[in-house]
Order: sequence, then structure tokens, then C-alpha cells
Amino acid sequence: MAKAIGVLALTGGVAQAVFAQAAPNFPITSQQKATASQVAEAGVPLSELAPNAPDSYTVRRGDTLWAISGLFLKRPWRWPELWGMNLQQIRNPHLIFPGQILYLDKSSGRARLRLGQPLGPNGDARLSPRVRESDPNDAITTVPVHLLEPFFNEAVIFNDSNELLTAPRVVATQEGRVIVSRGETAYIRGDTRGRNEFRLFREPKPLRDPATQEVLGYEAVYVGAAELVRPGAEGTGADGKALVIPSTISITSTRQEVMIGDRLAPVPPRDFDTAVPHAPKEEISGQIASLYGEALTAGQSQIVSLNRGTADGIERGHVLALWRDGRIIKDTAPGADKATLKLPDERHGLLYVFRTFERMSYALILQVQEPVKTGDRFTQP
Repeated sequence: MAKAIGVLALTGGVAQAVFAQAAPNFPITSQQKATASQVAEAGVPLSELAPNAPDSYTVRRGDTLWAISGLFLKRPWRWPELWGMNLQQIRNPHLIFPGQILYLDKSSGRARLRLGQPLGPNGDARLSPRVRESDPNDAITTVPVHLLEPFFNEAVIFNDSNELLTAPRVVATQEGRVIVSRGETAYIRGDTRGRNEFRLFREPKPLRDPATQEVLGYEAVYVGAAELVRPGAEGTGADGKALVIPSTISITSTRQEVMIGDRLAPVPPRDFDTAVPHAPKEEISGQIASLYGEALTAGQSQIVSLNRGTADGIERGHVLALWRDGRIIKDTAPGADKATLKLPDERHGLLYVFRTFERMSYALILQVQEPVKTGDRFTQP
């Protein structure tokens, strides 16, 4: 297994980390690099730090870059600044491991985040050089990936309902059963295009723009996964008529029982990488188009679809602010004129975009104060 060797050496009394072996190709944009380079020259103003930013922090298993950013900065999505504060020591910000110590250097009225141990009160603390050997797979993640992994394959928006309606379909089940479960057999008809692994979906539903009611895409209910056991064939029956022999699949996992009529779509390449949280470059706004699943409202760590996609400038990793519409009330104070009032809109949460399509996107609710519902508004943070 590939290893990343972190060599801690002394330079000016501060430990520096150099990762000798190439790291995984995590997404870091040119804008983030430029921001990091600029900030690294002088650090950031102390006013940019979170009010209770610790002087030092030991990275723990289960931490995320988002959580650590929130410890040190007022706005966690401004990860490039946190990375820039530490540019020379952590060249790849994703290679931060449990057990490493991050500490704040607040000299000269500016803040920098360093890797190692703080200097003593007289500035004369000495650190012994040491070698840290870590598996890149142990590096902390950007956001809670375990919450997102199931949705990389399960949450799919089709541009056209025909994409699924013309896909291979289940035409029969093992021993004529109404439903089949994991480990059982089903039979399908349609062009599998040489694929062996499939996702199973049911009845795509249209997703509409909350403002215009225009159909932006079609979301299908995820049923499970299957693998091809035996391809189908075409021949001639005893009566001389054309005879079709369906392909055979084995059900490998299920969210729901598989039924006749369920459709198959190829399993895409596994891509569970998450993008570094960052704010959109341009102003953007939109609404929650739907809540994933059957819920009427959604809370923290749940998934929602947005009525904006790549065509509107949405990118993976975008952090967006959730807004609660101000209520309409009557002025009922003593002596008031009973005028109709609209209270100001209030920001009450944050979204993290993890999957994008042309006209829609999926986002994880990172933080929220009140339940989220269809039609709620979002903007750049």
C-alpha cells in the first residue's frame, strides 16, 4: 500500500512537513492556490479568526477539514485562507492526519496556522526531528464523506425521462415471485451494452422549478444493485416464430424489493472524492427543488436538490447559505394601524454541493436552525 512519508525538520524553530511521495489527486482550484499563496505571505488579520479559536489543536480521527476550518475561522468555507496560513508546511491541505498538532502563530498582529508544537514562553523550545509515516487513506476528509457515499450512486437526476424509460427492464422474477431480494435472480430485457454492473430504479418523477414550475429533470427512486449473470439471446421457437431469451441478473443489494418493470442503469465509476468547500465566485441564488426521499422537511445531514446546476455556474464544493423567508404579519401593537408587515429574511443554514447536473444539483445540509422545505431560498454565503 502506498505510503506518504512526512519528515518533520527544524527551520527557525518551527517544524515543517514535506510529503515525499505523490498524494492522491484531490481537487484544488487555481483560485484557491492563488488565495493561499497571497495569504501565506503575511497570514490573515486576527479579526478573521473565530472568536474562540484555540491556540493549538490536535487532529483527531473523524475530524474533517470543514470542522477544523470552523475552529479557526469565522467562515469555515474559507478553507483557502486556512490552507494559505499553512502553505509552506502543508503543501497538500488534504494530507492532515490524526495525531498531528496545529497551532496558531499570532505574531505581528497576523495569524498563521502551523504544524508542529508551539514555542515556549521564551521562544526557545526545541523539537527533535522525527519521521511520520502515514497512509494517505488515513488523511482526514473535507466533509463527512460517510454521509455522502451512498448518494454518489443512488441520487441521480436524468435530463430526459426517456433515458430510463428506454433502459433495460426487469421482465420476470425467480420462480414467478412478485418481488425479489438480495441474492435472488431476475430476468431482464434490453441492451446491456456489454456492462456487468447495474443500478435498479423505479418510476422517474419530474422535478420542477419552485418558481416557474418548469421541469428541470427526472429523479428516479433507487431500488438496488445487480450484476449480469448470463446475457440474453435471440432464436427461433419450435413453431418457427422468433424467440427472445432474457438476460439473467443477480440482485446484489436492495433498498427496496425488486419488481417487474424496474429499470437498469449502468453503475458509474466509483468517485467518492469531495471537493474543497469554497464560495461561488459570482453571485448566485435559487431554491430548494425537492427533498431526497419521502420527507416533507429536512434537517442537518440530509440531502436536497437545487434548481441550479452547472449551466448556472454551480460547482462541486460550493457552499451556499440557506434563507428563511420572513413571515407576513399584522401590526397589532396598541394604537397601530394594523398594517401588513413582512419580517426580514433570515439566514439559518449552510449547504454543501456534492453532485452537479446540467440544470440541478444535490447538496448536503451542513448546518441548519429550522427545518428545510421545498421552495426555501439559497444564495452565496
